[in-house]
Amino acid sequence: MRTNFSLWWLLAIFFLFVAGTYTVWNIIAHAQPDVAWYHGIEWVGTIALLFSAFMAGLIAFFVQRVHAAQGGELPSDILTADIDDGDPELGEFSPWSWWPIVLAFSAALGMIGLAVGAWMFPIGLAVFVIAIVGWVYEYYRGYFAR
Repeated sequence: MRTNFSLWWLLAIFFLFVAGTYTVWNIIAHAQPDVAWYHGIEWVGTIALLFSAFMAGLIAFFVQRVHAAQGGELPSDILTADIDDGDPELGEFSPWSWWPIVLAFSAALGMIGLAVGAWMFPIGLAVFVIAIVGWVYEYYRGYFAR
């Protein structure tokens, strides 16, 4: 995890450097003798790069605080660790379930309804509700009921 927050801090510094370079470059490129220097700044790109540096710094700070709170190294930080040492329990999944495909179809139908005809959107919404209910309650009915 030490490598993670080091990389995020490095990315934040990089974005800050690029924001400064971008701003100075725009001031030089748009310099005119009768116009103030701050009118040469391209504000959208400068603010976007500054916010990117800020967000990378926030992630770096968070990951660094989590690392300090854990009081130990992760298996990915230990050179002698095996792959199985960092393998967490991800949860229970249903490989036989068809409901995610129905859910994706309902999202596609809803988007097509927004693009082509508004009459298709309620149909996509109805299929979405059916898919969500079916996916949530698939263990309560049928062959795999508990």
